[in-house]
Amino acid sequence: MPAQWTAELLGKMHMHGITAKLLAEQLGYHPKYVSAVMNGHKEPKKAEQRFNAALDELIKEKEDNQ
Repeated sequence: MPAQWTAELLGKMHMHGITAKLLAEQLGYHPKYVSAVMNGHKEPKKAEQRFNAALDELIKEKEDNQ
C-alpha cells in the first residue's frame, strides 16, 4: 500500500500540472521507477525527502517562468 506522503505528493503534482514524467526527469530516475515508488511497490530510504525536494524545485521553476 502506498505511503500517505505519495498521495499528498500526487495531489500537489496535480494542482501544479506536473507529470510523473517531469518528476522522474528532475530526479534523474526512470519513470517506471518513480511509478513503483509512488504506488508503494518500492520504498527507498529518504524517497519522501528526495521526491518532495524535486517537486518543489519543479514548482519553483514553473512559477519563475510565468
